[in-house]
Amino acid sequence: MPDDRHLPVIDVSGGVAGVAREIDAACRDTGFFFVVGHDVPIELQTRLDALAREFFALDEAEKARIDMKHGGRAWRGWFPVGGELTSGRPDMKEGVYFGQELPPSERPLHGPNLFPVRPAGLRDAVLEYMDAVTQLGHLLLRGMSLGLGLDEDWFARNLTADPLVLFRIFRYPALVRGDERWSVGEHTDYGLITILHQDDAGGLAVRSPRGWIDVPSIPNAFVVNLGDMLERMTGGRYKSTPHRVYNTARDRLSFPLFLDPAWDADVLPVPGLGPSSEAEADSDRWDGASVHEWSGTYGDYLLTKVGRVFPELRDEVL
Repeated sequence: MPDDRHLPVIDVSGGVAGVAREIDAACRDTGFFFVVGHDVPIELQTRLDALAREFFALDEAEKARIDMKHGGRAWRGWFPVGGELTSGRPDMKEGVYFGQELPPSERPLHGPNLFPVRPAGLRDAVLEYMDAVTQLGHLLLRGMSLGLGLDEDWFARNLTADPLVLFRIFRYPALVRGDERWSVGEHTDYGLITILHQDDAGGLAVRSPRGWIDVPSIPNAFVVNLGDMLERMTGGRYKSTPHRVYNTARDRLSFPLFLDPAWDADVLPVPGLGPSSEAEADSDRWDGASVHEWSGTYGDYLLTKVGRVFPELRDEVL
C-alpha cells in the first residue's frame, strides 16, 4: 500500500526496466511520483531558474514585448498575473509559454518561440532544458510501456515519434493566507506526461484517493504526473489526477514540460486493456467531462482545452 502522505520516489539511474513495476504502481495510484537518478544537469536547472527570475523581475512593459498576442497561432509568449484561466477563474500567476522551435505554421501551437532580449541567455537555456527533459520523458514512457505489458517502444511507435512538446515557466506571487483566489485552480493536464521542476516555496497539492497530498521539493528530483490521454488510453487504469497550487510563501517558480502525443495522432485504447474497475466515474473528475467518450485527434482535444484557458486569444487567433 502506498504511503498515505507522500508520493513515491523512483530512481531511474539504472534504466527503467528494473523499476517498471514501481512506475506502474504509481501511475495506478495517484498518477504522480518523483523521479531521481536522471541525466538532466543540475547546473542547467539552476541556470534556467536564475534566468527566469531575472526575466520576471523586469517591468511589465519590457515583458510585454513578448506578449502572447504577438505569438499568434503558435500560442507562445508571456502573459501577466491573472491572464490565464482555470475553470473560468483567473490564476494568480504569470508565465511564459514555449514549445518546439519550429518555422511559422498555420497549425495551431506550432511555430517559432518568442524570446526576450533580456536576459540574453534565456533562449539557449530554454532550448537546452527542453531537449534534456524531453529525453527523460521518453525514458519514462518506456517504463510505462513495460508496466502495461507492452513492448518498450510502444509509445514511440504509436504516439510520440513526432510528439508535441510544450514548456512553461510560471511565477506565482505569494498570496496572503485566507485569500480565496488560487495560484492555480484544480485541474488535470491534457496529454501524456508532465515533468515538473519546482523551487522550494511549496504550495503544490495532489488529490489522491486518500485526500489532498502536499508535494514538497526534493533536491534534483522532478515531479511526474499523467495527463488525460493516458487515463483514456488505459481505460482508467492510469490516473490523470487533479492538482492545484496555493502559494503563501514567497515568489514561487515552476517549470512544467508536457510531453504529449503527435498533433494528428488518434488516441485510442491500449490493445488488450479494457475499461478498468479502478476508473473513477466521469462525474468525479474536476470538470465532469469524460475522457473516455471523447474521440478524435490529440490536436482536436488540446484546442478545446487551451481555448478555455485563454478565451480572448482563442477568439483572436483561432
